[in-house]
Amino acid sequence: MDATLYDSFWFVYVLLPILIFVSRIMDVSIGTLRIIFVSRGDKIIAPILGFFEVLIWLLAITGIMANLDNWLTYVAYAGGFAAGNYIGLFLEERMALGIRMIRIITSRDANPLIATLRSGGYGVTTVRATGKDGPVHLIYTIVPRSQTKPVIEKVKEFNPRAFYSVEDVRGVNNDSFTFGNPTANSITPRWLRKGK
Repeated sequence: MDATLYDSFWFVYVLLPILIFVSRIMDVSIGTLRIIFVSRGDKIIAPILGFFEVLIWLLAITGIMANLDNWLTYVAYAGGFAAGNYIGLFLEERMALGIRMIRIITSRDANPLIATLRSGGYGVTTVRATGKDGPVHLIYTIVPRSQTKPVIEKVKEFNPRAFYSVEDVRGVNNDSFTFGNPTANSITPRWLRKGK
């Protein structure tokens, strides 16, 4: 390719900043997903994402180092970083990977809620406990992350004042996981999963 193209106004002040901006969006988005997979202990997807994250970052930083006097590349780099964080979190939310534990505390008779959750295929563990104002039901259920919202809606229908909390679960004993197929919610292909 003609070297004068790389020295042209359109490449240096328009195309290069756009390429750096898009590269940063890609590498930061991948980095956000990589951190999520690392926190979940995924030893296959996290390193693969890390490889592409660093490769794209190197391409972006090379463009900046070759044009240190071009302030637009700095703005594009910073703007891509900010946009990449947002897009990475958006992608992670849309992918809804992982498993969550929902803990529900209610002072009402919880049997109707328990029956509703169990009829929906959710495994439920209950404990009778004592709260600040007297007896309460403590209900635990483990659900795929994509099912969190429907379960919370059922809780609110049952008792809008019920207390609930949601926590990410790093792993579960597959033999005890009663809702659906836990590996169906994994992005890792079956042939790459250990022991499968």
